[in-house]
Amino acid sequence: MQPLIEKAAVLIEALPYIQKFRNDIVVVKFGGSSMEEKAGVEAILKDVAFMACVGLRPVVVHGGGKAISAKMKAAGISSGFVKGLRVTDEASIEVVEQVLNREVNPMLVKTLSSMGCKARGIFGEDILDVVKHTEKDPHTGELLDWGYVGNVVDVDVEPILAFSNSHIVPIITPLGWGADDKLYNINADDAAAAIAVALKARKIVFMSDVPGLMRDPKDPSSLISTLDAKDVDELIRRKVIDGGMIPKVTGAVRALRSGVRKVHFVHAGLAHSLLLELFTDQGVGTEIVE
Repeated sequence: MQPLIEKAAVLIEALPYIQKFRNDIVVVKFGGSSMEEKAGVEAILKDVAFMACVGLRPVVVHGGGKAISAKMKAAGISSGFVKGLRVTDEASIEVVEQVLNREVNPMLVKTLSSMGCKARGIFGEDILDVVKHTEKDPHTGELLDWGYVGNVVDVDVEPILAFSNSHIVPIITPLGWGADDKLYNINADDAAAAIAVALKARKIVFMSDVPGLMRDPKDPSSLISTLDAKDVDELIRRKVIDGGMIPKVTGAVRALRSGVRKVHFVHAGLAHSLLLELFTDQGVGTEIVE
């Protein structure tokens, strides 16, 4: 009897959060290593299905990660990263589009649908307008150019809301269309943040291969449970936030300052980390607040 009582207690703990977030849009972004194993993908999508079932309105934005790298390697195309962003030339963007739109997205839609949760794919280039991404190197002043990598300047939310309002989970690829009539790759974290802002989402959850933000990347016990957005620049300067985490966190801060109420970073490899972060008192990752 005790295990059954404990299960009931878990549901009771979740109740006020379900009531609070009911009918709210929550953007969930995942990709990279969390997509390497079928079981890991299914676990995340099962959490998404639960969210939809109890009345939240999840919107999924996904990357392609190592599937893109593997496809590029097989095609003999070299790939590199600068400041956490993939350099994308003309040959690369064709591979990126193929993997995201034709392979990963349909697989995610099919998997979520098999769980009894209605889902539909949206190609990012149908809803995201972008400009080419460039930066000046702060040390040399040299212009850094990532090729066909874009920054989101506009989001057409109507197709997303049409699905969401019909209790269908939209699953979106991080691709955009430029004013030069070219297809651009978008960092999936930036795409998710831009979509969350445009939708006026209640929350955005970034799922990654680490427990959250840690003061010492080698020490999980140094997890930062709550981080004020004003402290982010200092942590980047000290390289506590570094590499691929920089675009994640800076995108999170932009989202917060544009109306998203809270941003979460959780470990995709921890079973049901999405539900534990959203529906329990303690949570399991890092939340960033303004």
